[in-house]
Amino acid sequence: MKNNILVVDDDREIVEAIEIYLLQEDFNVYKAYDGEEAIRMLKANDIHLILLDIMMPIMDGIHVALKVREYSSVPIIFLSAKSEDADKILGLNIGADDYITKPFNPLELIARIKSNIRRYTSLGSISVSEDNKFYAGGLVIDDDTKEVTVEGNPVKLTPIEYNILLLLVKNQGRVFSIDQIYENIWEEEAIGVDNTVAVHIRHIREKIEINPKEPRYLKVVWGVGYKIEKQN
Repeated sequence: MKNNILVVDDDREIVEAIEIYLLQEDFNVYKAYDGEEAIRMLKANDIHLILLDIMMPIMDGIHVALKVREYSSVPIIFLSAKSEDADKILGLNIGADDYITKPFNPLELIARIKSNIRRYTSLGSISVSEDNKFYAGGLVIDDDTKEVTVEGNPVKLTPIEYNILLLLVKNQGRVFSIDQIYENIWEEEAIGVDNTVAVHIRHIREKIEINPKEPRYLKVVWGVGYKIEKQN
């Protein structure tokens, strides 16, 4: 089955160029030229990934991503001419899965798309294991249903957040560096990772910890990386 990509940008030439690359990789392409049109198209179609420009008329990409995250965990890759770290962090903070700066390398764009879809598809699949649960005290991950609970309360994670947490819970007590987390989850070499991993870690903490400033589960080992603390 072909994957459906929604390309959202007010620059029609960019949309048409991206469409050429995606069609060559056998993707189905849906196109929108402003934020409101993008929301309508997403609700009307089975979209597997969104390529989303930030600066657009009517509704910008930031507001589109915020609205999408109210009801969907579909991967979002921001496309932006802005390259500053603050802009990347903002994009990740409001729920984006990845961020690519214009002008971009088409090969890198396709690789990022395939990587994000692979994670999203894996998260949505059902394991055949009869007992595929992982425990860290009151934190429970059911990898059959892809559900996470803390003290019995459900926690909603994005696909990347889920996979990072699952990696750490499966390896309780082991410290993973930022590069190791990135290479395990993104399945590519950690070059110029910036703050990507740290932003996702902070989101996970905010969702699973009662007090993120004094975490019980997800600990930082300063200068080394992150780990899930072994629970008694």
